[in-house]
Amino acid sequence: MDAKARNCLLQHREALQKDIKTPYIMDHMISDGVLTVLEEEKVKNEPTQQQRAATLIKIILKKDNDCYKSFYYALLQEGYKDLAALLHSSLPVVSSSSGKDAVGEITSFVRTVLCEGGVPQRPVVFVTRKKLVNAIQQKLFKLNGEPGWVTIYGMAGCGKSVLAAETVRDHSFLKACFPGGVHWVSVGKQDKSGLLMKLQNLCTRLDQDESFPQRLPLNIEEAKDRLRFLMLRKHQSSLLILDDIWHPWVLKAFDNQCQILLTTRDKSVTDSVMGPKYVVPVESGLGKEKGLEILSLFVNMKKADLPAQAHSIIKECKGSPLVVSLIGALLRDFPNRWDYYLRQLQNKQFKRIRKSSSYDYEALDEAMSISVEMLREDIKNYYTDLSILQKDVKVPTKDLHKKIITQFQRYHQLHTLSPDQEDCMYWYNFLAYHMANANMHKELCALMFSLDWIKAKTELVGPAHLIHEFVEYRHILDEKPFPNIVQLGLCEPETSQVYQQAKLQAKQEVDNGMLYLEWINKKNIKNLSRLVVRPHTDAVYHACFSEDGQRIASCGADKTLQVFKAETGEKLLEIKAHEDEVLCCAFSTDDRFIATCSVDKKVKIWNSVTGELVHTYDEHSEQVNCCHFTNQNHHLLLATGSSDFFLKLWDLNQKECRNTMFGHTNSVNHCRFSPDDELLASCSADGTLKLFDIHTSGLLAEIHAGHHSTIQYCDFSPQNNLAVVALSQYCVELWETKKVCKNSAVVLKQEVDVIFQENEVTVLAVDNRRHLQLINGRTGQIDYLTEAHVSCCCLSPHLQYIAFGEEDGTIKILELLNNRIFQSKIGHKKAVQHIQFTADGKTLISSSDDSVIQVWNWQSEEYVFLQAHQETVKNFRLLKNSRLLSWSFDGTVKIWNIITGRLEKDFICHQGTVLSCDVSSDATKFSSTSADKTAKIWNFEHLSPLHELRGHNGCVRCSAFSVDGTLLATGDDNGEVRIWDVSNGELLHLCAPIPVEEGAATHGGWVTDLCFSPDSKMLVSAAGNLKWWNVVTGKSSQTFYTNGTNLKKIHVSPDFKTYVTVDNLGILYILQILE
Repeated sequence: MDAKARNCLLQHREALQKDIKTPYIMDHMISDGVLTVLEEEKVKNEPTQQQRAATLIKIILKKDNDCYKSFYYALLQEGYKDLAALLHSSLPVVSSSSGKDAVGEITSFVRTVLCEGGVPQRPVVFVTRKKLVNAIQQKLFKLNGEPGWVTIYGMAGCGKSVLAAETVRDHSFLKACFPGGVHWVSVGKQDKSGLLMKLQNLCTRLDQDESFPQRLPLNIEEAKDRLRFLMLRKHQSSLLILDDIWHPWVLKAFDNQCQILLTTRDKSVTDSVMGPKYVVPVESGLGKEKGLEILSLFVNMKKADLPAQAHSIIKECKGSPLVVSLIGALLRDFPNRWDYYLRQLQNKQFKRIRKSSSYDYEALDEAMSISVEMLREDIKNYYTDLSILQKDVKVPTKDLHKKIITQFQRYHQLHTLSPDQEDCMYWYNFLAYHMANANMHKELCALMFSLDWIKAKTELVGPAHLIHEFVEYRHILDEKPFPNIVQLGLCEPETSQVYQQAKLQAKQEVDNGMLYLEWINKKNIKNLSRLVVRPHTDAVYHACFSEDGQRIASCGADKTLQVFKAETGEKLLEIKAHEDEVLCCAFSTDDRFIATCSVDKKVKIWNSVTGELVHTYDEHSEQVNCCHFTNQNHHLLLATGSSDFFLKLWDLNQKECRNTMFGHTNSVNHCRFSPDDELLASCSADGTLKLFDIHTSGLLAEIHAGHHSTIQYCDFSPQNNLAVVALSQYCVELWETKKVCKNSAVVLKQEVDVIFQENEVTVLAVDNRRHLQLINGRTGQIDYLTEAHVSCCCLSPHLQYIAFGEEDGTIKILELLNNRIFQSKIGHKKAVQHIQFTADGKTLISSSDDSVIQVWNWQSEEYVFLQAHQETVKNFRLLKNSRLLSWSFDGTVKIWNIITGRLEKDFICHQGTVLSCDVSSDATKFSSTSADKTAKIWNFEHLSPLHELRGHNGCVRCSAFSVDGTLLATGDDNGEVRIWDVSNGELLHLCAPIPVEEGAATHGGWVTDLCFSPDSKMLVSAAGNLKWWNVVTGKSSQTFYTNGTNLKKIHVSPDFKTYVTVDNLGILYILQILE
């Protein structure tokens, strides 16, 4: 033990002996492996509490740094924070064990927490930086369980992300400080829509039991509110890690009472948020010895045996971990090129130093220049001017094209271009050309499919030039993910002209080998949308009708106000309304004006016919969230609510605010005038609804909805009684004097079982109220079977029985003929997660979070328990001859005899959680996939894998063998599907629907399920949508876009013609191939 730590223990021995109770402290230390059972007995044998404490401290003094740290963490966990504070200053910086965690190894608890939280694994070549890790941990200690920010900052490539991940790779530290878990978000350089997607994915990950079943958050404010609810209610004492933050505005979305660790190149990013802030700087340069250690690990040599060039390379790299690692990775592949890479570094030929496969940038110069983005604007301009035109580098024409487009967007709008403008003809001739060459594919598609552009261009330059551009850029315009229009048409109501035309077209194309799907149960789905208009290029935040119902105004993240006809969707106005996102819009009672309010803190009044700006008000100090006009036009007033906690009243005849209403303690989300315009209601993130007198601005009444409730909406009934408010927890509350009525829709959960019998499809589903429904897939008839807190369910093979597990661990079987219920006498200790009948229906197998698999012969009341997994069983699968295959969070796959309960085979498959397994049709092989980003193929007769399949960059979540056993398909969290040759483990096809841009997942999300056709020529995959693949070419054959996302499973009929799934909105899809 360090002398400093030992002296600290001796100094505070008396205080420790006086106060601590040893039993619980020793439990933690034994689980950490630093205290033995014999030593525990020695302590217990002492007669008094103080003597027991003295003996324990005497034992600790004879041990090492790990024991000191374990004792410190145990004090924290058991509530002795004052005593732990006495030991904190002497906490050892470097563990006495050789680079391992305080408990000597990365435990299964740590692996599980990091896997579930999405924390990246250690890089292939890893060197310890214990001093920095310890510094970060000490800053996190200072948060003391309270909301706050710890920032790791440094230049690009200095190892910030690796340090952040290493900080939480510590058993005792996690147990003491963040027992609620760790949640990692790779942020990067994002726009508003990209950040919203990150927040949606995080909310989905945190809401595994689906407290919010209806839909994903539609905007950043809603996502922020949901994240706050989830962190406060479900994930207390957890740490949120935000990796690679570029801009301060991003942090505002996470500023909601969390403990946050973030990495960034700019330490000032936290200036925009509230709470305690601590900073850990990371120097960009490694020492010479560390640099040589990295090189030696890459080339598998001892440091002493490295050639002389190694020292020169470290010197040229100036200690940058990124550059040293890039050179090391290249030398591992080309061990004879020491002189070559040294020469390239010395001559600054960075383009020739190509990337290693694990880094985001194309070449070394790009990786280094990323840091230039963080320079002050004036210095960055100097740098750009002086460095962009070197003699050995081509002129960056792509950037020049992009700058031209930026200039166009700054000074022009498409609908305002007219022939009398000086440069109008240039833009009509060359705008598409510049967009294509700047790789602005999204903007080019929006331009070429704009009816306004097509009409104007045809009139000015004729159709020939327009047709030429469509031909010239067809490779861009045909890029995925443009949905198949015919397939979309088949999802429309069968009585519509769109559906009938799509069906005719589809039948013609089916004859030529095209694949189309019919949604056969869609008539049972209530679709209330009559007209679908997509006027915006980004998220839509608000839309409202004019008083006469003839027009609709909408606004959103693209900073525009759009006005279009309610009957046809024809665009009437498009106004670049604000400098930032437009959050709300409202028509005046006489329809003459439209009000808008924005994140830019301004309120604007527009002429609703001409689009002319009438007024601008800028008295709010934060973003303005809502606006509403009075209901009577004889004295027109506008109310606005803001994140500055204030409501303001504006008279359109005056230039300044008429009244300000005080009282809210958080953002005002919504406001409404009463029908007689005497009262103003407002609701807020502070959980209150308030009523104000508009004449005196006085507060008349107040309603509290709850401490953690954010009220999103309020309105009056026609009789002036406050009638309705909407809460963020997906419920609607009706307020009448002393009564509250709550209502929420009944939707299906995603736990369903399906039986295909001849032409019939039977679906057993659980709804969000945990009730069981038996659904006839053809007719839509629903039988409500039982009311229970159902967590999973299954059908018997011949539809005689259903089985279901409950959240309290109970297992029950319902006989459908007479509604008799059989209950297992021995249930599980925790919620039942999976349940399945054997082929004869006489035995039921179930698994739970308690890591035990139960085999219940429910007719004879005999039980067999399969107990060997050390952690939760992920799932299981029945094999032939009474065998069962199970896989678990502990990284193992086990083979059992379900009659005797004997464990027959134990495969140690992965270091991370085993997420899925599949069995070949001949039952000789099985596959395993894992959070460690690999898949493996195994032979049942051997305990080592036949092939390890590498290449996925995300968790490999599912796998499936082809029916002939020659192919294996795997799917990962990045939306990639890969097809492998089972015989040699070679990759045959990489199926990625669209390129990954700015970190966005392809395929609409995680790939969660796969299934081959009987002839092994087609593959279907489930993710954010359903995709069918041609196995021979690896190309997509068809995509079915569900209303929601996050599909968990796809049930496929034996003939591969019928498919069943449920999306995250609870909508059931029964699809059939059109023939």
